[in-house]
Amino acid sequence: MVDDDRAIRDSLDRLLALEGHRVTTAADGASALDRMRSGSVDLLVLDLMMPTVDGLTVCRVLRAEGDRVPILMLTARTETSDRVAGLDAGADDYLPKPFDPEELLARVRALLRRARPEPDGESDHAVLTVADLRLDPAARRAWRADRELELSRTEFDLLELLVFNAGIVLDRTRIYEEIWGYDFGPDSKNLAVYISYLRRKIDEGEDVKLIHTVRGVGYTLRES
Repeated sequence: MVDDDRAIRDSLDRLLALEGHRVTTAADGASALDRMRSGSVDLLVLDLMMPTVDGLTVCRVLRAEGDRVPILMLTARTETSDRVAGLDAGADDYLPKPFDPEELLARVRALLRRARPEPDGESDHAVLTVADLRLDPAARRAWRADRELELSRTEFDLLELLVFNAGIVLDRTRIYEEIWGYDFGPDSKNLAVYISYLRRKIDEGEDVKLIHTVRGVGYTLRES
């Protein structure tokens, strides 16, 4: 748990500890990187705005080093561009401040659940294909034509859900439940941001668009 605000850091330390997690805290990005390199961590809860080394820099450094630890980014900024910057840096999810503690715990549970390895024999080794989009669930890799897509954990999970249900319109509630394990309500822009970011990686510059919005319902992935 990394935040330069001591009150937030201490309160989240207590909250997560009450849920049974072993928590290590840091007050800045430099300390966070040192601690990440010195021991095994299952999840990083990271504030965006910190002096000297901010959350974006921490994300970029960890991803550049090949560290795929799930990252939940906390941000007081509400602009979509700021959230997209966090995702682009390698964060798997974001949560704007102020937040409901129960929502934070729900997102922590969802990220840890998705990061948990599947038991032997339960992985699906089939490669899923829609048009020129290919997705390998076992290897967690995806391609559009010959171009491999660089996806965060949440982006991959969302794309896998859409590909597996290709041609079917998935409503927002189902997507929230499947991906985050929690419906954040009609006012949440979380899903819209991820869909927008996924479109940039999959459809931008392509003649055939695969991700479609069905107004008032949800989203679908199909060739036309």
